[in-house]
Amino acid sequence: MLGQFATGVAIVTTVDGNGGLLGVTCNSFTSVSLDPPLILWSIAKSSLSGPAFTDGKPFAVNVLEASQEDLALRFAKSGADKFAGVAWHEGFEGVPLIEGCAAYIECRVDARYPGGDHEIILGAVERYVNQALDPLLFHSGEFRRFS
Repeated sequence: MLGQFATGVAIVTTVDGNGGLLGVTCNSFTSVSLDPPLILWSIAKSSLSGPAFTDGKPFAVNVLEASQEDLALRFAKSGADKFAGVAWHEGFEGVPLIEGCAAYIECRVDARYPGGDHEIILGAVERYVNQALDPLLFHSGEFRRFS
């Protein structure tokens, strides 16, 4: 239905209550406010990672670089250790930042709202890093790059 709307692709990461690394691929992401800086994204209610994104909890939006399709596919699947063999470094409060991304937006969960079969997560931006790299895009059911 919305396949003609091109989006960026990101992996949203956090740390669970036991220190485990969590990450999910996301293309439902948008800016909400510049003052204060707020973003939003949504996660399927069926996602096993969903409960880890609670009020006040830190998370990061890792905006994927054009060559990171393999990571987008890896983090879109359930189960297994998604971080096995993936280079990353610690960001805000230990949240994993995946190496080589186009940008990093580090946030705290400000609020959650119901949204059909998804939950909408509002994030208060704590820190932003722009690596000035071309982003991975998604359009009409396929990954794309700027030409």
